[in-house]
Amino acid sequence: MTRSKSDYGWNQGLAVSLPEKIKQDLKTAMRNKDTVVRDALRQVMSEYPMLTVPVTVKLENGRTKDTTRPKRAEEIIDEEVIGIIRKLIKAEKTVLEAKQEKTSGYLQTLAAYLPQMASREEIESWIREYIDFADFNSPMQAMGPIMKHFGKQADGNLVKQVLQQMT
Repeated sequence: MTRSKSDYGWNQGLAVSLPEKIKQDLKTAMRNKDTVVRDALRQVMSEYPMLTVPVTVKLENGRTKDTTRPKRAEEIIDEEVIGIIRKLIKAEKTVLEAKQEKTSGYLQTLAAYLPQMASREEIESWIREYIDFADFNSPMQAMGPIMKHFGKQADGNLVKQVLQQMT
């Protein structure tokens, strides 16, 4: 059974963690000889050793030293991997911009592993329901509570546009 590109990716509704899904999809990409997906996922996984945990080491002379160690696979959480993917996407966009290209298979593969961003309609709906502009001196001051609610699920520029449009 061969898988299409749309079979790769992750969302929060899946019963598997993001690091585990990447590992599964890497195996599938290798079996299917899908080099673009394989290379993108290997790049993400190559960043895992950068994720560290603080530890205290006891030295021979009885003193201690604070240091770090790489996280084990089971210690890596979805948010950390999402951060890695966002960093890689940002770097790829810079490269594509320099090459005057719009997108690449690598960029599309990485994007498939990010959580779905909030749409303009979702942002507008939430603002109408939960934000009272009378509580703020200026509508732009509502950015704080909105971004706190959506976190990294909303693009700040889109929220700003929505606010400007609504006022």
